[in-house]
Amino acid sequence: MFDTLSDRLAATFKNLRGKGRLSEADIDATAREIRIALLEADVALPVVRAFIKQVKERAAGAEVSQALNPAQQVIKIVNEELIGILGGETRRLRFAKNPPTVIMLAGLQGAGKTTLAGKLGLWLKSQGHAPLLVACDLQRPNAVNQLAVVAERAGVAVFAPEAGNGVGDPVKVAKDSIEYAKSKQYDVVVVDTAGRLGIDQELMQQAADIRDAVSPDEILFVVDAMVGQDAVNTAEAFRDGVGFDGVVLSKLDGDARGGAALSVAHVTGRQIMFASNGEKLDEFDTFHPDRMASRILGMGDMLSLIEKAEQTFSQAEAEEMAAKLQNSKGGKDFTLDDFLAQMEQVRKMGSISKLLGMLPGMGQMKEQIANIDERDVDRTAAIIKSMTPAERQDPTIINGSRRARVARGSGVEVSAVKGLVERFFEARKMMSRMAQGGGMPGMPGMPGMGGGPGRQKKQIKQAKGKRKSGNPMKRKAEEQAAAERREQGGAAGQPGAEAPQNFELPDEFKKFMG
Repeated sequence: MFDTLSDRLAATFKNLRGKGRLSEADIDATAREIRIALLEADVALPVVRAFIKQVKERAAGAEVSQALNPAQQVIKIVNEELIGILGGETRRLRFAKNPPTVIMLAGLQGAGKTTLAGKLGLWLKSQGHAPLLVACDLQRPNAVNQLAVVAERAGVAVFAPEAGNGVGDPVKVAKDSIEYAKSKQYDVVVVDTAGRLGIDQELMQQAADIRDAVSPDEILFVVDAMVGQDAVNTAEAFRDGVGFDGVVLSKLDGDARGGAALSVAHVTGRQIMFASNGEKLDEFDTFHPDRMASRILGMGDMLSLIEKAEQTFSQAEAEEMAAKLQNSKGGKDFTLDDFLAQMEQVRKMGSISKLLGMLPGMGQMKEQIANIDERDVDRTAAIIKSMTPAERQDPTIINGSRRARVARGSGVEVSAVKGLVERFFEARKMMSRMAQGGGMPGMPGMPGMGGGPGRQKKQIKQAKGKRKSGNPMKRKAEEQAAAERREQGGAAGQPGAEAPQNFELPDEFKKFMG
């Protein structure tokens, strides 16, 4: 959603690099480019004005003029101001001292309230709660059935005494759900209310009546992040007419410009609490302003990636895999079965494209990430599952006839099977080296990535010592020249001694020396 904004900001900051000092003209030009980028992203004008004012004041101050790297200092300022307009700190749900906690969802029709109720129910369940979804949208056709289906998929309970489709009293349903939750010991009640295509008095009155009937601990306003600035106007109308405590952004995975996300918290004074970034029920999480600002500026979101990994991988499994890679056999205990298990665990974390997008610096590879075929993981799994247990344990036994059989079984070309086995050996070698502290191959100069300068020099020295010509005549000439240097050269036959100035090769060798 924020790709266009990220690209514009990256181009703006690129112009600042290499400047030891920023002039007033540089600051004005940067502010102008940021203003254009925000307006193109459909950010509300009052928000843009406040943002640019803060950035210009801070950029013109001592914190930039005295900085060793002014460009990085400006990026830091923009990052902090982005966090500010996104709400500042992460806002958590308030739970009632005496259960059940009542959460009411409000918003326009089409914002995604019913689906979001299921996502919130699944999220609450993962947090150790027992949620109950309440069907109070009795106006929209099949809204009650939709909530029942979503609740079943999420594995949570639903309270739907009325069939809906224009029949029933939503206020009575909401009131009865509280007593039902107490009797069945549900500790959180999520009330899904009806919406309208636009703001009207009937909508506001019904929402206010439900609010008065259940006295919710949290009223969450659901905003379609693809709507743009109009979402801000709707949010203000709900804030003044019904009131709400927090905002939930839906459809953050869309290709709209994202102005609502950058505007609604600043304009309404209510923080964004949750964000939905996909169609699946588990693509929903707490909204962190600092992490979102980091993504917009192309700095990645490592904390969210780590949290996803911790939720997916168990500590025991991770230690077992590490032990296999650290053993004395050079990681040979790590088999294709283990490789498949790791791959499936990563798949559980979500889309490969989204996971890569959380890594710092991946903003420069958006096109490559967008072109990733998620089905490649399924094809790889099919190839491995078409192998026998013996072949998975020891892929070296996979010869030509075995590759042909595996290819037929998995529906791929023989070259795909061969390529997978070769990639597996390379990956195992690399992971084994990393697990043993050797770091990434080919990167000896990086800390923790293959050793320091001493190791690098040693590797270079060893490589030089092994370098010999493949031509027997030329190698013999080299050996003879080395022997002459040892005999006639520097002190104690040191290998660095110079060859004698009057030394000449025999005539029969000269033609091989070029």
